[in-house]
Amino acid sequence: MIKLTRINKQDTFWVNEDQIEFMEETPDTILSMVSGRKVPVAESAEEVVRLIMKVRRPIILNSDEEAYKYE
Repeated sequence: MIKLTRINKQDTFWVNEDQIEFMEETPDTILSMVSGRKVPVAESAEEVVRLIMKVRRPIILNSDEEAYKYE
């Protein structure tokens, strides 16, 4: 999960990054969740991507390389 900031820039909350379907900047960043819910956040789309990569990088780097081999 990633920690994001509400558009009011005061409240923070956690989002399951696997539930984000896509993002838009209009100019505010809006997360569209797989549930159909739209969630405006203070972070830029680029920052949201960086946070997701920060969470996933250790998982990918520590994964079993054999799982990625095709025969």
